[in-house]
Amino acid sequence: MRTQNTANPTSAGTASSDEPIIGLSGVDFGYTSTPVVEDVSLRINHGEYAAVVGPNGSGKSTLMKLMLGLLRPDDGIARLFGEPSHQFDDGSRIGYVAQHASASKEMPITVREVVKMGRFPHVGFGRLCEDWSIVDQALNTVGMTAFADRRVTQLSGGQRQRAFIARALASEADLLVLDEPTVGVDMESVGAFYDLLDSLNSNGITVLLIEHDLGAVTEHAERVICLNREIYFDGPASEFIESDALARAFGTTANLLGGSQ
Repeated sequence: MRTQNTANPTSAGTASSDEPIIGLSGVDFGYTSTPVVEDVSLRINHGEYAAVVGPNGSGKSTLMKLMLGLLRPDDGIARLFGEPSHQFDDGSRIGYVAQHASASKEMPITVREVVKMGRFPHVGFGRLCEDWSIVDQALNTVGMTAFADRRVTQLSGGQRQRAFIARALASEADLLVLDEPTVGVDMESVGAFYDLLDSLNSNGITVLLIEHDLGAVTEHAERVICLNREIYFDGPASEFIESDALARAFGTTANLLGGSQ
């Protein structure tokens, strides 16, 4: 368990350092008349490493979509970098790795081309050399330089996730959001994957993830948000282990070290 990271992000953008990256206040949302997320209030600050956990169908992915402005609350307020989340349009500040990104086999392009996509928000005359330099640096950071010219379809699940993280780094994002990033990743690669996230967070990138592997969450994340429609726990991972939130949210005594729940 690492100590709380207090470093400022390398790219502060327009938000002040004391303003949260994400702020939710009394947020409700439902796809029908039944709430999926109910009365959720929280804030994610610069430099945090936070994980959202909960049983299947608990509203985790919905909560993340509300945070990112992909959904608009039925009630309450959701803000992203100080703006209403649904109005925020600076995609370069967010690196998003979707739940099934590592399982994608429909992209007959190279790893370097995938990472170059992260530079699209920065397109401008005379930037080509700078862009490729940033792409190569991102590949090096995630340990994928040797695979730069390999097609994404030829990569393992863990290698594909690294490629998509490199794309987020190439965009020079302040916030890295990952939705169940170890789905489809072989167990041998999971430890190295989380070591990479630890390193990125130590260098100032805010990390927010949804994760089913509770053991990995409590070992690596600094903060745990336990959700089952409403928040059952929000605090240090070390305190989450000792709390009864897991049993109350999951409705059972889950094994923290048993992997997927």
